[in-house]
Amino acid sequence: MKSRSIKDERKEIALFRSRAFAAGVFVFILLLLIVSRAFYLQVVQYEHYTKLSKENYQKHIPIPPVRGKIYDRNGETLADNHKEYALEVVRDKTENLEEKLTKLAKIFSLSEKDLKKIRKKLRTRNRYQPIEIKKNLSRKEIAIFSANRPRYLGFDIAVRMERTYPLKNIAGHVLGYVGRIDKRDLKKIDKKKYKGSTHIGKAGLEKTYENLLHGEVGYLLVEVDVRGKHKKELGKKRPVAGQDLYLSLDIKLQTKIEKIFEETGHIGAVVALNPVNGEVLAMVSVPSYDLNMFVNGISHANYKALRENPDRPLYSRAFQGAYPPGSTIKPMVALAGLNTGMVTPSQSIRAPGYYRIKGKGRRYRCWKKSGHGYVNMNHAIYQSCDIYFYDLAYRMNIDRFSSELSKFGFGKKTGIDLPHEKTALLPTRDWKKKRYGTNWYPGDTVNVGIGQGYWTATPLQLAHAVGIVAMHGKNPKPHLLRAVKHDKRNSKQEYVPVPLNPPVVLKKASYWNEAIKGMVNVVHGPRGTARRSGAGATYRFAGKTGTAQVFGIAQGAKYNASKLSKKLHDHALFVAFAPVKNPQIALAVIAENAGGGSKHAAPIARKVLDAYFHPNEGENDTEESEG
Repeated sequence: MKSRSIKDERKEIALFRSRAFAAGVFVFILLLLIVSRAFYLQVVQYEHYTKLSKENYQKHIPIPPVRGKIYDRNGETLADNHKEYALEVVRDKTENLEEKLTKLAKIFSLSEKDLKKIRKKLRTRNRYQPIEIKKNLSRKEIAIFSANRPRYLGFDIAVRMERTYPLKNIAGHVLGYVGRIDKRDLKKIDKKKYKGSTHIGKAGLEKTYENLLHGEVGYLLVEVDVRGKHKKELGKKRPVAGQDLYLSLDIKLQTKIEKIFEETGHIGAVVALNPVNGEVLAMVSVPSYDLNMFVNGISHANYKALRENPDRPLYSRAFQGAYPPGSTIKPMVALAGLNTGMVTPSQSIRAPGYYRIKGKGRRYRCWKKSGHGYVNMNHAIYQSCDIYFYDLAYRMNIDRFSSELSKFGFGKKTGIDLPHEKTALLPTRDWKKKRYGTNWYPGDTVNVGIGQGYWTATPLQLAHAVGIVAMHGKNPKPHLLRAVKHDKRNSKQEYVPVPLNPPVVLKKASYWNEAIKGMVNVVHGPRGTARRSGAGATYRFAGKTGTAQVFGIAQGAKYNASKLSKKLHDHALFVAFAPVKNPQIALAVIAENAGGGSKHAAPIARKVLDAYFHPNEGENDTEESEG
């Protein structure tokens, strides 16, 4: 019995020692981990946690800047900011929230759908963060809440600045709009610069000049407790407002042009610019849309209606619409012929009403079936003789043709300060090979000679090109920004330098006058295609009609608009500049699917010119009968 007891004691002692050793090892490892962690936190991460501890009681609250305004050349407001009042709640500062929400829903006409969204925000957002209950409060709603404010602790009315476009759809495609910052925007912007901001430029000039318009964010430094409640203000950095922009647009002229289109019922575009310095005076695309719809997020139904509208109001025809330029480019083609030595001003050809490439059977028709007889350059321009330009283009060949016409800006962007400008197309031999895998044929060259076939241009390109002709080769870049005001406290504006492209230089300066002479006779000559639109003008101007085919006509077939849908009717075009001496305005007009250029586009151009030169007088009503 005694020996057995001794053995049990020895076992217990051994077990105790092993457990004590294990416990000692565990404690040692634990202490080692604690010491290591303390060393890491207090030595290695000292600076990081020192900074973090300060931020625990100091907080930077961003103060968003006021966005810069946009004005026209005369100081008319195009994009403004107005105070918006919104009801907000801070969850931590109120009790019986659900009960109060139910009562407020009746006062502010909140639907069950609205309440569902509010409750979701309240569940997912920080309890100390203001949550929007309703925006755009009316005066009546503000008055009712103010009278009952003591009953709704934690609720308050916040004042915000909201973007507004007082003219709604006028110059909509130029101005563009702002919208709420989304995930795509967050990938592109410097998030520090947009702290506290909810909106950003999404389209048009609002997007192009976002950096100027946005301003610089400010900060309020406050002391907060461990729960995040604000205790006191420690400092403040005021935000810097965005810069105000002054555009080259004359909004009165712009509005008159939009009204002219409204009266005619046409869809289309007008671009009017100052050929001396490239300032865009008007840029109209019809139809347009109310910019204010996009500021706080357009509804799905409204956006769908805009997207599915067959007249495409979201599409800017002025600088994105690519149309066959038709006969509007004949003066430029004539200049190309002179510059390449393919023709002289006095050289005449017989125009029997059709053109045939030697050795080929196909006939290329003129709009005048009986033909124009013998015509020189002047006659060919003002009577718009297709045969003359078929022949000239064919003799130039596509290589010389494209090289010369590209000097006028065709086939390339003008560089205007707007996003998503289209290049349109000035075709070349290589382009067709890459695009279709086929060779360029002489018949292709014949078609581009009258602005048809593969050739397309935007109204902006046409206005720019006719401006180059008006200025005998001077080539300022079209632009919309005229001046910037940096300081809100004074009226001084900083004017933006005029951007210049290399001039178009011809072998003989006299060539310019040959093309211009034909254009003057288009509107002032007794047989000009737009003579009725030129009648009675108090100023002398130069122009060129154009009719662009939308629907291809088979050899020998006749064009009958009455048997075609409206969308297959010809486009009506007209380009012009005025006065002939010392030009002040160059323009391009397109009326989609309207018919002949002389009948539908030239009268619009005349009304635009009258509105420019006689802004306080009634518009001249003219109509032509020839294409």
